[in-house]
Amino acid sequence: MSENGTARLLGPADVRVLADRLGLRPTKKLGQNFVHDANTVRRIVKSAGVGADDVVLEVGPGLGSLTLALLPVAARVHVIEIDPVLAELLPETVAERAPGLADRLTVTGADAMRVSAAELAADAGGARPADPTAIVANLPYNVAVPVILHLLAELPSLERGLVMVQAEVADRLAAGPGSRQYGAPSAKLAWYADARRAGPVPRAVFWPVPGVDSGLLAFTRHDPPSGADRDATFAVIEAAFAQRRKALRGALAGWAGSPAAAETALRAAGIDPTTRAERLSVTDFAAVAAHR
Repeated sequence: MSENGTARLLGPADVRVLADRLGLRPTKKLGQNFVHDANTVRRIVKSAGVGADDVVLEVGPGLGSLTLALLPVAARVHVIEIDPVLAELLPETVAERAPGLADRLTVTGADAMRVSAAELAADAGGARPADPTAIVANLPYNVAVPVILHLLAELPSLERGLVMVQAEVADRLAAGPGSRQYGAPSAKLAWYADARRAGPVPRAVFWPVPGVDSGLLAFTRHDPPSGADRDATFAVIEAAFAQRRKALRGALAGWAGSPAAAETALRAAGIDPTTRAERLSVTDFAAVAAHR
């Protein structure tokens, strides 16, 4: 048993025992690759800068490897797990391996792409502190981008995050204007936060071993462009990157109604109509949206 305030982390053998107990076979559909290396989860928690005042939101806790590392350092850990079997097992694992910290855990059985702030608050049951301040998670790789964007939109209390995602996705989300990886996901995340790569994660720390490289992405919330409308800005971003090889005058013709109308909006926003989407910052996209 762990002592009060500490947790026994999971190793490779522990992960296999828990999986066998459930008859669990990780599914690609749910993006299930479980971390079984204690040093990796310690590194993630340290890099995230989680402190005693933080309410950490974890998406896809799986068998609890990262959860057990978060509980000793955070005020509370609120997890979202779509798999009902795993959602039911997690409190049992915490009670066994970190009994003195079990009251810090809240579990919401839901889809993180659709979960609401009201649903999370209801499950927290009046616990204090209540509102999540940080996301720390090994995200299901097939839904990482929509999950991040949804949670930042739904939970204004979130100040920062450190998430494990496919390395290629981390590169795209951290990319800035002018880079090859910069695209609609990068620009949309930039509405909410500054993002950066925070290091690689070896394939060997997962079970089963994934077929892709993984990396850490860190982000810190900032204010959106002043006076801008998010939905209108995102509509411009989507239209511009849907035809990213075209000059914006042509790429935004459908959005504006015609190439001429697109050029008028671009010039009013101070943007050269012959430039391409990857040259624009989120502030530029917001300016174009305001001049439709």
